[in-house]
Amino acid sequence: MNEPSVASFIDGRTVATSAVYENIDPSTGRSLGEVSRAGAAQVDEAVATARAAHRSWRATTPEHRGDLLCCLADLIDTHTEELARLESEDSGKPLTQARNDARVCARYFRFYGRAIDSYYGLSIPLRPDLHVYTRREPHGVTGHILAWNYPLQLFARRVAPALATGNCAVVKPADETPRTALALARLARTAGLPSGVLNVVTGLGAETGAALAAHPGIDHLGFVGSTRVGSLVAAAAAERVSPVTLELGGKSAHMVFADADVPKAAEVAARAILQNAGQTCSAGSRVLVHESVHAEMVERIAAHFAKVTIGPGLTDPDLGPLISRKQQERVRGYVDGVGTGTGNGSGSGSGEIVFGGTVAEPAGITEGAYFLPTLIDGVDPAASIAQEEVFGPVLATFPFATEEEAVALANGTEYALLGAVWTADLSRAHRVAAEVEAGQVYVNTYGAGGGVELPFGGSRKSGYGREKGVEALDSCTATKTVVVQL
Repeated sequence: MNEPSVASFIDGRTVATSAVYENIDPSTGRSLGEVSRAGAAQVDEAVATARAAHRSWRATTPEHRGDLLCCLADLIDTHTEELARLESEDSGKPLTQARNDARVCARYFRFYGRAIDSYYGLSIPLRPDLHVYTRREPHGVTGHILAWNYPLQLFARRVAPALATGNCAVVKPADETPRTALALARLARTAGLPSGVLNVVTGLGAETGAALAAHPGIDHLGFVGSTRVGSLVAAAAAERVSPVTLELGGKSAHMVFADADVPKAAEVAARAILQNAGQTCSAGSRVLVHESVHAEMVERIAAHFAKVTIGPGLTDPDLGPLISRKQQERVRGYVDGVGTGTGNGSGSGSGEIVFGGTVAEPAGITEGAYFLPTLIDGVDPAASIAQEEVFGPVLATFPFATEEEAVALANGTEYALLGAVWTADLSRAHRVAAEVEAGQVYVNTYGAGGGVELPFGGSRKSGYGREKGVEALDSCTATKTVVVQL
């Protein structure tokens, strides 16, 4: 598979523009090439193309659509290495993690390719003289604005259920990570998807993304990204009364009780925050620990951090760079405020840096966007670093004395995405899981979003709606009720 041109892919062909921007490799600070900046005209073309293709695509059988998605999954598996390399170069993530993203991407298309065969409406026994049933019908043209942290997975997570249910799609990949979206669109054509069913528009969020969010031809919009931008996307969709699914930020907490398996909890919490350099909305950036095991937990996490290898994504270290120097400065701004009374928000200067706390320059790379794994203990729960999404390899720990205090701390932010309960007490596990405000709660494990089959999403500033699992098919369709007088 040849490396894809970094320009929009509309109606089965490459559409370039004279306006471009540089795609920067965060591992080195060097340019990976120029990316075409699609404007309103290209977005219009992509939406119109998808609208025209939808007339015939929605009429195809679920079996046919499912076969094509499974074929695409097979092609993704065949090209795992090429896709992983593009993902690693664009995002900086270690190659092993990028390979896993490619495999999960294929899994999404295969899962929904199979699930659509058993996705039915309902028969409602209202009265003997009425035949009442429901149909699940595609919205039409769906728009998808993706984040840069998991380009392959997010593409598949949004697009696979949309196509399976008979929608056509226009995808806007993140500014920083456009290349795998284009590679997937080309593989989809190879798999047999008709031209126009799947389109990709590259460009900057403030230009291309804004044009897609506000486009009157988009029947359903999905956004994955920051809470701030998500609110703008939702407002744009609200202007035309279009449904939206938002998957936004998180400040998820591990709750480690006195009877927990502390070594396992420490290992899992450390691994979760190191994955993708902590740039995961469900990373588990807070660790709430019972005061009796608090010191042990902090010591064990610090020991895990001390063993971490750091370097360019293609060298496959434990920890790669952040997505950009801008993100590196943002993370440093939060950490620099610890213990000084300054930082990225009021009350950010609390706690003690136990490990890390500064930028890294592995092998003398001065232009990369690296940051050491960082552990901060004794953070004020009201501090900005405890309340806001840092989006880096930064873990904050907090002691608690009672179950009620642990739940209050876990629910004490504006986010509600994930949670984890570490305990040997089965009753406590179920009790706390019910009290934690989150879309997913793990007990004695942690999945940072979980598998393809598990419904995923949050509430409050973590967004609304659900992706993944069978529930994603519901969000990609509208219910029509048919009533027949017999």
